[in-house]
Amino acid sequence: MEKTKQTFVQQFRAWGENPFPPTLLASLITAQYMRPFQTLPMLFPPVLLFTSYANISGFKTDSAGMSAAWSGLYLLLAGRRRQPFMKKWGARGITRGVTMGLCLTNMVGGGLAYMLGKEEEEDDA
Repeated sequence: MEKTKQTFVQQFRAWGENPFPPTLLASLITAQYMRPFQTLPMLFPPVLLFTSYANISGFKTDSAGMSAAWSGLYLLLAGRRRQPFMKKWGARGITRGVTMGLCLTNMVGGGLAYMLGKEEEEDDA
């Protein structure tokens, strides 16, 4: 049998419907802002963990949309802060870069899963 290749849209949609990326993102945000504790960024991990819980509970489409929205909001807020060039290559800078990259991927994948998931649910009805 031949294996069929997935398109980029299908790969991003599968990423958006997976409960692991929001959990990983919550862990990375917690690692950055737990010490010293910063209140505003630490509002994101509980919401992202809830989206993972909702995904496991069977609400794949809705949790993908919520994860995409909160990932985009974090990306917007984290992108506003400027960082000196040399600090980008330390442990905190690399963690911040990975977190922002994961946010972008979650935003695209979750948005696609949300848009295409609602369409399929309406077709079934």
